[in-house]
Amino acid sequence: MDKLQAMQVFTRVVETNSFSRAADSLGMPKGSVTRHVKELEAFLDARLLNRTTRSLSLTSAGAAYYERCARILAEIDEAEASFTDAPRSPKGKLRVDMSGSIGRLIVVQALDEFHAKYPDIELTLGFGDRLVDLVQEGVDCALRIGHLEDSTLVARRIGLFHLVTAASPGYLERFGTPAALDDLQDHMAVNYFSSRTGRMVNMNFEAGGETVNIKVPSRLAANDGEAYLLCGMKGLGLIQISRVLAQPHLDRGELVEVLAPWRPAPMPISAVFPQNRHLSPQVRVFVDWVAEVFARCAAVRGDMPAPAAVAAPQGRPARIPVVA
Repeated sequence: MDKLQAMQVFTRVVETNSFSRAADSLGMPKGSVTRHVKELEAFLDARLLNRTTRSLSLTSAGAAYYERCARILAEIDEAEASFTDAPRSPKGKLRVDMSGSIGRLIVVQALDEFHAKYPDIELTLGFGDRLVDLVQEGVDCALRIGHLEDSTLVARRIGLFHLVTAASPGYLERFGTPAALDDLQDHMAVNYFSSRTGRMVNMNFEAGGETVNIKVPSRLAANDGEAYLLCGMKGLGLIQISRVLAQPHLDRGELVEVLAPWRPAPMPISAVFPQNRHLSPQVRVFVDWVAEVFARCAAVRGDMPAPAAVAAPQGRPARIPVVA
């Protein structure tokens, strides 16, 4: 038995919570993965995994052994790198999950650069607003918007997600331009509802250091960013959308920003990965690269000029912003 390979297989089974997903990520047959784990358990004379037809979990011995394996494998990677005259190009499979708008408009636009720099990395990209379980679904890294609540993840901030309130020129000609937050009750909005939670997301604004949520009258709602944007461009109501999606249409005059002094507070964009997974070279170079890409994109940088501070409207309580 190759003990080092068996340790690598065992840690990947734990990290993906699946023999099949571990086999796919390692590029070997499922039977070989199963055999490695069984041989390792026989060699250690200890059961490492509890297996049923529907679930997979670590035993207490398995949990302790996994922590040691992850540390040893990480130290081996570092030791090998320190004795290499020239840095080796990372190679292997890498699965990354991210929101559709960020993926299509920022990451994919620069992928030729990534592949030219790291030709031996086989990259699998997942797009969507669903909150994936990185460990359960075998995702190596994810780009997430908003404040993170999962303490099992390690996060590196790579940018800021800016929202802009906008409308089409045709809508503003018909209904006028709102000059203050109180004017919103005389306007119509296209509502956005989260495909993940099903909840309607009210517009939110920063005023006087407070976050204000306002329910604007509406007869239309959408849960897809592209469709939501198109509704706004068609003059069906005010929209509050990411600057990443809106900026090309603002530049062409197809949308006009309104209520700029009350822009919503930006939300962090983070690259995250499980804290109990040793950081592979593929994840490390991808996170470094995507941070550079975001630093070049004005729509997600942190240096956007702040609008002038304006007091919160009287009689409106400050509430926590709703994150879609």
